[in-house]
Amino acid sequence: MAKLVKPHGSDTLKPLLLEGAALKAGLEHAKSLPKVKISSRETGDLIMIGIGGFTPLEGFMTRADWEGVCDGMKMANGLFWPIPITLSTDKATADSIKTGSDIALVDKDSGETMATMKVTEKYAIDKAHECMMVYKTTDLEHPGVKMVMEQGEVNLAGPVKVLSEGEFPKKYPNYMTPAQTRKLFEEKGWSTVAAFQTRNPMHRSHEYLAKIAVETLDGVLIHSLLGKLKPGDIPAEVRSDAISTLIDKYFVKNTVVQSGYPLDMRYAGPREALLHALFRQNYGCSHLIVGRDHAGVGDYYGPFDAHKIFDEIPKNALQTKPLKIDWTFWCFKCGGMASARTCPHEAGDRLLLSGTKLRKALSEGAPVPAEFSRPEVLEILRKYYAGLQDHERVEVKLSGHSAK
Repeated sequence: MAKLVKPHGSDTLKPLLLEGAALKAGLEHAKSLPKVKISSRETGDLIMIGIGGFTPLEGFMTRADWEGVCDGMKMANGLFWPIPITLSTDKATADSIKTGSDIALVDKDSGETMATMKVTEKYAIDKAHECMMVYKTTDLEHPGVKMVMEQGEVNLAGPVKVLSEGEFPKKYPNYMTPAQTRKLFEEKGWSTVAAFQTRNPMHRSHEYLAKIAVETLDGVLIHSLLGKLKPGDIPAEVRSDAISTLIDKYFVKNTVVQSGYPLDMRYAGPREALLHALFRQNYGCSHLIVGRDHAGVGDYYGPFDAHKIFDEIPKNALQTKPLKIDWTFWCFKCGGMASARTCPHEAGDRLLLSGTKLRKALSEGAPVPAEFSRPEVLEILRKYYAGLQDHERVEVKLSGHSAK
């Protein structure tokens, strides 16, 4: 029987989430420890370590790991890794922690204790260097750069024992761990699975990309980011509803699974595409769909830089391979969706589709062409934007009253 790809750098998943008596003892131990507050990005990374999404990581990276990942995309032990997974704090907090001692990691937004960690090393980094290597810019307008530059001055390294998955299992019905997606794929008899990465509701271009994968592989995992986005992006619950509707009405049954994962977006373009492939390997996916400007933001990356970077890494770095797909659009002359590889017509015959364009039209109440998005999906999105506008009107009205 054909099997799923192995987890990254390991024969088995390595989840570090405590359960049962070990969890009870871990929570009790955490009560007596110094507390270090962590950001939502760090919480997401921690949960991914906990559920095996970042197999085989055992904790947050050392200075040697950080340097190796920034400069050569490999950790100190030689394992391929494209983006540093680090934890930081302010100097005063770092000074109060003894190397070799345990600390409790507390989510700064919810106040929940997420893990305990043995601090094996404390080190400072050149943040601008990390930004240039990972994001190719130090421009603070870039949301990923801003995130790195706002980190604490000192990084803490060491192994973790994860105590919680936070709000994700309760809040998001389609949240799944790598063990759960692997089990589901095996039950379906799938061995080749393409992951479709999304932080947007799916328009016709996204649908087309997923269907190309359905044609050639056993199935597709539509994998939505559930962590923090930049302002203006559409919330996970709305996206999930829109995607479910699209799957129900426009895909053959049992060819697509929708799920979500707990990370924040980094918007690191090509490097993030590699990270997306790496952790999708842990989720059991043999391929990652890589379209135009994968994980990009603004004009920081070329439209196909995320295609090229897969050709620049060692052949055996990842088992999960890119499914590279050219620019896709609606062609009025072809009378349907097409790509630059299949459509011979001029630019004037093509309607280019993008999440940014769709969000802009919906937020301004502008008409959206039928070729852009399925009507059932548009209905869900219009309802969401109408609710936003109603909320804004109420806020304006209330602020008007308070000013009097």
